Amino acid sequence: MNPLSHIQIFQALNSSPHAVLEHTAELGDGMVAALWNNRHDAQDYQAPSHHTLSCYIGGGTGTFRRDRPSEKGAPDKLCTLPAGHESAWVINGEIRLAHLYFSAEQFALGCITLLDREPRAVQLRESTFFDDPLQVARFRQLIQLNGQEPGERLLTSSLAHEMLGHALLGQVGLREGLRLKGGLAAHQRRQLLEYIDANLEAPLSLGELAGLCSLSEYHFARMFRTSVGLPPHQFVLARRLARARHLLRHSRLPLGEVALACGFASASHFANRFRQGVGATPGEYRQALARC
Repeated sequence: MNPLSHIQIFQALNSSPHAVLEHTAELGDGMVAALWNNRHDAQDYQAPSHHTLSCYIGGGTGTFRRDRPSEKGAPDKLCTLPAGHESAWVINGEIRLAHLYFSAEQFALGCITLLDREPRAVQLRESTFFDDPLQVARFRQLIQLNGQEPGERLLTSSLAHEMLGHALLGQVGLREGLRLKGGLAAHQRRQLLEYIDANLEAPLSLGELAGLCSLSEYHFARMFRTSVGLPPHQFVLARRLARARHLLRHSRLPLGEVALACGFASASHFANRFRQGVGATPGEYRQALARC
């Protein structure tokens, strides 16, 4: 199924007779970039299931939220629209804006690996028309890359990961008054994540991971997903692909050795999984990064 069909903000703009899509790129790992032109429009966003980072590339001085009419946009202004938010916008005049959409699953991975927090315990803060020169520079670099050319699309994907990490480290806060029910204890979660990362080259089994928490496989799988936001097998695969990206970028190991170091049974299995997750073969990924 086309990933764009699940991105509500993309679909809302795409259905408008006033908005024009300059280009878009599916970046793998639940991320999509898009560059839009719009003029004299109105948009309502109702609880999207994905998160959106937005940067005003040009214009936007007549753009405002209906509930904040005195606050106007401008070039290099940023917005963060978390999943589940609601907002209504008026666009007077013209605007050119870049979007980076990322999935709840990718947000969950970042919360666990970057913040050491359960995804359900934190939230991406909604922000409108704020300044962040480093993030703006990344957005402007992003739109210069050709998302349709395979090598440049991979560079765009790497840049998007930096942008997502930056947002997670600077714009995530604890949910107030939240009482967590079920799931793994914090020490169990940390023990598991350390064990998984230390043993990615091994054929990790559900029973092995459940045994670390003294739980049955059924209860462990349910509690892991409650705490981490992903089923165990999907999380382990994500960590394997993250290590593979790191090794492909920072080492000269042959592809077969990278595959074994990341727990893939063969180079072909590695290539298939890597292509599914990243959108290119490991060789193409390494070659693209070597050019930057």
